[in-house]
Amino acid sequence: MADPKRVMAFDFGTCRIGVAVGQQLTGTASPLKILPAKDGVPDWGVIGQLIQEWKPDRVLVGHPLNMDGTENEMCVRARKFANRLHGRFGVQVELVDERLSSFVHREQRRVSAGRSDPIDALAAATICEDWLRR
Repeated sequence: MADPKRVMAFDFGTCRIGVAVGQQLTGTASPLKILPAKDGVPDWGVIGQLIQEWKPDRVLVGHPLNMDGTENEMCVRARKFANRLHGRFGVQVELVDERLSSFVHREQRRVSAGRSDPIDALAAATICEDWLRR
């Protein structure tokens, strides 16, 4: 599918999975929510509802490569999550390099003391906007 119009991004984690949506027209994304996960397994029904509601043309999953570009255990788990999204919902899924997306938001939050930003959903929005800028 060339030129997707609506994109949904996931920042995969073993305890929480951040979700964001973006649109190609504006090149922007917004944090949507944080899904709890148990050892990386989310409530697939909730994800199905989000996909049904937002009808993304493409789904992105953050690929947490090491700084030197090599893979780690979380890369394997994120790829497995991406494969399950594709298999369960038939959506087109793409892994996106997301080095530092969560780290950047944690640092910003530390600077803005007292804020309770949804870091994982903000990281998903960063993944989405980085992809849209490509």
